[in-house]
Amino acid sequence: MTRRTLEDALSWSAAGTELFHRAVAGWGEEQYLAPSGLPGWSRKHLVAHVAANADALCNLVRWAATGEKTPMYSSPAQRDADIAAGATRTAAELTTSLHESAERLAVGVAALGPAQWRSEVVTAQGRTVPATEIPWLRSREACVHAVDLAAGVTFADLPAGFLTALAGDIVAKRGATAGLALTLTAAGDRWELPGAGDPVTLTGPLTEVVAYLAGRPHALTTADGSPAPALPAWL
Repeated sequence: MTRRTLEDALSWSAAGTELFHRAVAGWGEEQYLAPSGLPGWSRKHLVAHVAANADALCNLVRWAATGEKTPMYSSPAQRDADIAAGATRTAAELTTSLHESAERLAVGVAALGPAQWRSEVVTAQGRTVPATEIPWLRSREACVHAVDLAAGVTFADLPAGFLTALAGDIVAKRGATAGLALTLTAAGDRWELPGAGDPVTLTGPLTEVVAYLAGRPHALTTADGSPAPALPAWL
């Protein structure tokens, strides 16, 4: 169940961006070169990715503002190459890139009018969506990756409304890909993933449910204490 408004997404995007920026504030080379919470990525890779994501979303803002088709990335290979190149930059360069790209995105979003918000754009996954999805895409990126920095930010630091919306968003994207029948409950909400086999029910704090759905470390177990079943990649 995804419950969010444009105003919600704008607020969550700003909150996630601020959280991410605070987490990396004052970092030098040693902190940037430490592993992130994502396998195979240093924090430099992750920060380079978040900065590049802001610029990619600026392309969608331009598309909505002008009607000129401007994809987020020219290709998946280009996206990967940009992250790899960004990971070779100095700590100071990465910090500057992170802040400047976020500012460009904020300025572009603030300039969109009502008709432009209704314009359709295409995400990196090939989905055609209204431009009102842009702040949601950014909030998802900034908030989840603030946790992935492995710098003390947890899902408990994220807005509760964002977590509920994210759980619904992930469940909708996973559809039947989980391969098993799964029911999750938290904070009075319930999410179901259709699939084969006997249904598995998981109940726990909203933070743990979202971490599990997003493929991040979590503490969820089944009713008999067994580990929660593994899920395939989310994105």
